[in-house]
Amino acid sequence: MLNKNLISATIPTLNLNDTVIQALDLMSEFHVVQLPVVTNDKYLGLVFEEDLMNSDERATLQTLDAHFSKVAVHANTHFIEAVQILNDYNLSLVPVVDKENEFVGSIAAIDLLKELGKTTGASEPGGLIVLEMEQRNFSFSELSKLVETNDAQITQLNSYWDNSTSSFFVAIKINKFEISDIVATFQRYDYNVKYYFGEELYENELRSNYDHLMNYLNI
Repeated sequence: MLNKNLISATIPTLNLNDTVIQALDLMSEFHVVQLPVVTNDKYLGLVFEEDLMNSDERATLQTLDAHFSKVAVHANTHFIEAVQILNDYNLSLVPVVDKENEFVGSIAAIDLLKELGKTTGASEPGGLIVLEMEQRNFSFSELSKLVETNDAQITQLNSYWDNSTSSFFVAIKINKFEISDIVATFQRYDYNVKYYFGEELYENELRSNYDHLMNYLNI
């Protein structure tokens, strides 16, 4: 998905003649803490709420142009770039420009989160297993083989570093909720299962036994 495909039609823009109080009112109305400043379709930068709060509310934005952030993403690049910018600068929206620095629009943070959920498989049904391992031991084919021995498949796999602990993690999305057998397989092969989220087979068997008992008592 490209950035231009995620642009929101509802996020407003500001111009240099707008006052500080006008900008603050728009931010409050649209629940954002930044807004793009645009003149003659050219992107001038992003103004932050905190800079406005420290300024004369009657002043125009032109008096604050030195504080504008030039952060933006290009329309024809992948949306992951916008996700990175969003995180790096703690933004509520990401401005989008073309190669001539013409303003194309803005992407709302919530829309980036939804698209990221689709891309990572977070919105798909199934269980999730997170393994901690040495990066040199990572093998997609081996992980896939172990999952498939339990009549399941990997629908999404993401690896990442936790810089705070210098640990390498592999997050695996599985196409079924009952993952206790898969967890046991990984542990049997000496994988460090850090977390797992899904329905336990044991819990399902308890539910089944309970239902059978209740049916028997109702006879």
